[in-house]
Amino acid sequence: MKKALLAMAVAASSATFIGAAQADEVKIGFLGGFTGPIESLTPPIFDGAQLAVQHVNEQGGILGGQTLVMPNADTTCADASAASNAADRMVNTENVTAIVGALCTGATVAAANNAGIPGGVVMVSPASTAPAVTDLDDNDLVFRTVPSDAFQGEMLARLLVSKGITDAAVTYVNNDYGQGLADAFNATFEAEGGMVSASEAHEDGRADYRSELGSLSSGGSETLVVLAYADGSGQTILRQAYESGMFTQYVGADGMVGDSLVEAIGADVLEGMIATRPGSPDTPGTETFEALAAEADIDPSAVFAAQAYDAAFLLALAIEQNGSAEREGLSEALRSVASAPGEQILPGEWEKAVELIAAGEEIDYEGASGSHEFDENGDVPGVVIEMVVEDGSFVSQGFLDPEAL
Repeated sequence: MKKALLAMAVAASSATFIGAAQADEVKIGFLGGFTGPIESLTPPIFDGAQLAVQHVNEQGGILGGQTLVMPNADTTCADASAASNAADRMVNTENVTAIVGALCTGATVAAANNAGIPGGVVMVSPASTAPAVTDLDDNDLVFRTVPSDAFQGEMLARLLVSKGITDAAVTYVNNDYGQGLADAFNATFEAEGGMVSASEAHEDGRADYRSELGSLSSGGSETLVVLAYADGSGQTILRQAYESGMFTQYVGADGMVGDSLVEAIGADVLEGMIATRPGSPDTPGTETFEALAAEADIDPSAVFAAQAYDAAFLLALAIEQNGSAEREGLSEALRSVASAPGEQILPGEWEKAVELIAAGEEIDYEGASGSHEFDENGDVPGVVIEMVVEDGSFVSQGFLDPEAL
């Protein structure tokens, strides 16, 4: 009996300790495509988000000294069930206050509809660019720190026309991301005087796209626009297009911008490939982030790393502003800390922000990827960067000016 009572006492003590430890933590989950068609792009995005968590904890923690932690889960990018399950674990098992992610649009939509929205959890995606995110019936819970592909597709089309490329075949991955980007590109390309000789969807994850490439090349275009993923169908399509000798110029968007793509296919093959991706304007926030990222041995120019930092830091600021780790009221707090008026807060300035919030002062976060004035749909304006493969890697050619194209 004494042993039983002792065991019960130890168990009770352990439960109390665990509960106390958990009470000292505030959780922001991260949903990423750690496996699947963007697996090489996900690690630096996660690093960006974790850097924000590091800055919070190094400067006194959150909500009076609690530790901010970031549990993560794999959506695979391409599997809606995996995304839903990952989100369910974050919302109902990890009991996170908010979520950074997901990354791929289909994963974000599935995670939001099946777990995030029903659970009242604010989600901020640093990488879901498809217009479908705008149309979610989300109770003001889904935001993003990256501009919609409605803008990127338009800018990519205008960039090609400005380079004298007026005839192109388009293949896009058959999901919200690919469809939304292709629709925006095709409409603008033709409006600007270009001709889309063929525009066809393809399924991700197949081993052979030669029949699709044959159909795409039948219109005689020398330029192939591939709106897909660097570690998935995009890589296979480019390799087989080169092997078949069907096209001479390759074009992509943000999902294709990864040096792993160049390494897999060959620098000589992709030399001169044109692409676009969302970027960060030249502001005090972006300059500060570049220094902080370099100090942490993180590439500040990695695709969506800056946007991930902003998503995590904004959520932490919103939790602090909200005054608790509760989910209710967080979306309103997020809009408050992200918008003027208020004292400007730059990346890494957590201690300053906490002092201002405690004093009842308004703050306005100027982020690593620019300002985040969320509109009624949780969308933000943004900038698009031209990328070109040079000497074995994607190299930035600078921001695209809508008025100059």
